This record gives sequence, structure tokens and C-alpha cells, in this order.
Amino acid sequence: MAEVKKLATRDGYGKALVELGKAHDNIVVLDADLAGSTKTGMFGKEFPERHFNAGIAEADMMCMAAGLSTCGFVPFASSFAMFASGRAYEQIRNSIGYPHLNVKIGATHGGLSVGEDGASHQCCEDFALMRSIPGMTIICPADAVEAEAAVKAAYEYEGPVYLRFGRLAVPVFHEEGFSFTIGKGEVMRQGSDVAIIANGLMVYEAVQAGEKLAELGINARIINMSTVKPIDEELVLAAAKECGKIITCEEHSVIGGLGEAVCSYLSENCPTPVRRIGVNDEFGFSGPAYEVLKAFGLCAEHIVEVAVDFCK
Repeated sequence: MAEVKKLATRDGYGKALVELGKAHDNIVVLDADLAGSTKTGMFGKEFPERHFNAGIAEADMMCMAAGLSTCGFVPFASSFAMFASGRAYEQIRNSIGYPHLNVKIGATHGGLSVGEDGASHQCCEDFALMRSIPGMTIICPADAVEAEAAVKAAYEYEGPVYLRFGRLAVPVFHEEGFSFTIGKGEVMRQGSDVAIIANGLMVYEAVQAGEKLAELGINARIINMSTVKPIDEELVLAAAKECGKIITCEEHSVIGGLGEAVCSYLSENCPTPVRRIGVNDEFGFSGPAYEVLKAFGLCAEHIVEVAVDFCK
């Protein structure tokens, strides 16, 4: 069997910025002294006059982006998720969210998979923070190809967008040219016994789990819900009615993320048993990325265990 190609979603981010820069003169990119890590350096190399390093001053960077957006530019402001969503929250809320400005936030190194960087950099609260800002759109693509398409869709969208990318190289399973629509989910596998709704690197794990569950006689529907806000309510409702049980999977706290968004919608529209797989109200720890993810149950094996127990 051919080896699966692996790329970090942040690589798709950097590639998309360069392609957008070639096609549109109004795109500008800001970073907080992390251009190499966030991959915004790719844009800076091609378009140095449109790339601005704000230094280690994420709050200032967000205000710079806000100002640029009022002058007709489409700014992408980038840093690690921990700093982009956490350190600069007030500026995002008041200077970008409140006036509903056309700013795109490229947050890389999200979740536990930053591995050895440890709890201080393992941001598992960013979905919750950004979901609380009225009018904020949140996207967490599953692979590098989808990341590239999502960045281009964010550019075309008028309004603030928070894009979360990962540090870890993960399997690429979308074909080049994949079309991304904000607010629309993607059915990766049909099934009727249980629906598994995932985003980010958990989508591939969910697909793998679906194959293992099929061998055990459980027919799981796998859904890629890359848009965390707004979620695809139509797809969630269909899954609830047709499968009767839902499992959510995310590299984020179970508090305030994708699982909570799904539960909130279903509780008011179609009460359905749900189990959430994510980080359970605790901090991460330093270690090799895959080992940390497995320790927190963010892997195909744990999804299978939960689904088997759920479907008894």
C-alpha cells in the first residue's frame, strides 16, 4: 500500500496566501515574529511590501489589521492559536468583532498536537473564545488541501474569520481542487447506526474508526464539520434523525467547542444522545504529539471504543 502523503494544515495556509497574493493586490499579511512557523513567510518572500511583522505584540497586530481593513485591504493576521485567540482576545472582540471588520485571523499550532511545547502553547480553548464573539466565523480544516481552499473561501467572505491550523503533519485525503463552502459540512462515509462529527486532524481518525467499526458490524456515518461556527445545521439534523446517536470529535476542550455547538443545536431542535470526544476540562502536557493525542483519547482506537459502548 502506498504511503499516505502528510502535510500540516499550516502549509496549506501559506500556499493559499501566496496564490491569493498573486491574484489580489488588496491582500496583506501580518505576523507576530513567527513568519517561519506560521508559514506567512512564504507570502513575505513573494510580496515583501505587503507583509508586516508586528513583533511579539499580538494585540497591536490585531489593531493594525483592523485599521488596514478600513482602508480597503483584506488583512490576514497570524500567530500561534494560543496568542492569536488568548493574548489578543480583547482587541479581536472590540476592534474586529464589534465593528464587524473584514479581518482574517490565521491561528496556527492549535490544540494538543504542538506536542513538546507543552500546556502553555497547547491551545484547546480558542473555539470557545471565538464562538463567544458575535458574528465571528470559525474554521478548522482537516488537511492541507482543505486548508488551502478554506483560506480562499475566507478571503471571499465579507466579515471576521478565525482559521485554525495545526503544526503536525497529518494525512492528506482531499483531492486537489477541493471546493470549500463556509458553513457546509462534508459526509466522508455514509452510515445509519451512529454519526461521528469531527473537525481538524480528528476527521482522519474518525474515518479510520469508521472502517474499523464496519468490521465490527457498526455502520458509522462520518462527517467533516470544518466550520465550527456556523455549523451545518441541516447536516447535523439529518444525522440526528437518521442515525439516532452522535459522537463529536475535536482537538479542543469539550467545553465551548464543536461538541457543545452540536449539543446546543440539537437540544432545541431534535434532542439526541451525544457523546463528546475532546479534552476533558484539563491542561495538556509536553510530549511527542501522537503520544499526547493518544493519551487524551484523540485517536481512532478511542473513537471505536466509545462508539461500540454507545451502540450496545
